Amino acid sequence: MAAPVRTPMIARVNWVRAAPWLYTFALFAAWELLVLGLDMPPTILPAPTRVFEAIVQYWSPIWKNSLQTFYTTTLGFIIAVVAGLGIGLFIGWSKTIYAGLYPLMIGFNAIPKVALVPILVIWFGIGTVPAVLTAFLISFFPIVVNVATGLATIEPETEDVLRALGAKKMDIMLKVGIPRSMPYFFGSLKIAITLALVGSVVSETVASNYGLGNMMSSAQSQFNVPLVFAGLLMLAVEGIAMYALMAWLERRMTGWAHRSTMAN
Repeated sequence: MAAPVRTPMIARVNWVRAAPWLYTFALFAAWELLVLGLDMPPTILPAPTRVFEAIVQYWSPIWKNSLQTFYTTTLGFIIAVVAGLGIGLFIGWSKTIYAGLYPLMIGFNAIPKVALVPILVIWFGIGTVPAVLTAFLISFFPIVVNVATGLATIEPETEDVLRALGAKKMDIMLKVGIPRSMPYFFGSLKIAITLALVGSVVSETVASNYGLGNMMSSAQSQFNVPLVFAGLLMLAVEGIAMYALMAWLERRMTGWAHRSTMAN
């Protein structure tokens, strides 16, 4: 009887799952070697080891400020989801409304949100509120656009058939329009959550006494570059975690719309 053939260990590795960790390790290794090879001072480009040392040394303020940034980002994002879904459905309800409001939405989105932070400070003062509103303002536009696009791209033939069967506009919206726009909606959440994080940090940098943005700004003024990079690393971790959560939610809620992609 022939002996069973053993599969080599390297062939049993799930390279798709391992790829993010391997690439991240390679990035940090290349970064470390670059700093060592060029003998860069930490005030210019700290090595990853110095950054991790800063994380350990300043863990308490980093953790507290990370929670604050997470709070403002999440709250602003939730408001953006509610407002974006409502406005997107309203704009997509009618071609006339779409044609009238869509240019206004584009014009508003073209305004750099950092330019609105001083106005928010005048209205609400320095603190959490400007950060939450900045996160909301910068993240709700992708949601509006995607929901409105999903509604506006219903095939005319489908609408004609439904009307011939006696369906009213509300019936078409509920039975076809909203289900059709859901893949667009959940796909936009991945973009919106990262934009909300950007908006929150931008506001914290100039209009808050808390959060990672404020911490990095203070560290920069003290030439504590390793702490600045530690804050950047924590922002990257938060962004990846939030994006992964939205991607998981998209797969759970709209897997039916991505069957071919999931099969591959």
